[in-house]
Amino acid sequence: MTIVRTTTIRATLLGVLALSAFPAFADADPAFDGALHNLEVHWETVKFTVPPGDKQTTEMEKVGAEADALMARYPNRVEAEIWDGILKSEQASMASAFSALSLAKEARAVLEKAYTENPAALDAGAPTSLGVLYYRVPGFPIAFGDNKKARSLLEQATASAPQGLDAWYFYGDFLMNQGENDKARQVFTYALSIPENPARPLWDKSRRQVIKEDLAKLQAKT
Repeated sequence: MTIVRTTTIRATLLGVLALSAFPAFADADPAFDGALHNLEVHWETVKFTVPPGDKQTTEMEKVGAEADALMARYPNRVEAEIWDGILKSEQASMASAFSALSLAKEARAVLEKAYTENPAALDAGAPTSLGVLYYRVPGFPIAFGDNKKARSLLEQATASAPQGLDAWYFYGDFLMNQGENDKARQVFTYALSIPENPARPLWDKSRRQVIKEDLAKLQAKT
């Protein structure tokens, strides 16, 4: 059996939910809705405008603290739980090998709780985010990665969120990762047909750009 070095954990976590952002799906509560939107915008600003490195890691830690605080203020809001899980996943992708797996496990626990409460919230944010963790994190004996679980969760996400750009992007990414290129091409093409989100222009543009780049890679293989 080949022994995988612990640095593999950090390497394979890199990019977990790296471009993830889900549109608000909150009940009528202007204060919460505003705080959630600010968190989303803060995350995407750091992710897409701060170059990778120590500065981005530090800034993302601040966004993570913001997500923790939002969940603490609104313990009954599944949307806050989903974003807290997303930020823990994001921080795991930037962490040292020593702490990456611990953060990934924390993200999984938060997202599993959100999944049991409302799997459809934030365009199926919980099953999408869990699915990504399961196919990006190493499998046993290093960590808890599981492609079978990932496929099931991502298929559920796309079924319940037909207009969920992230759900469809990550499903396509998973398929491409599995070598199912024809199906991945179909999924990515469908994702680009989803209407743009004017409330989240930076995230929307960045997500579509990645999808186009992935489609170009698939086209080059034909």
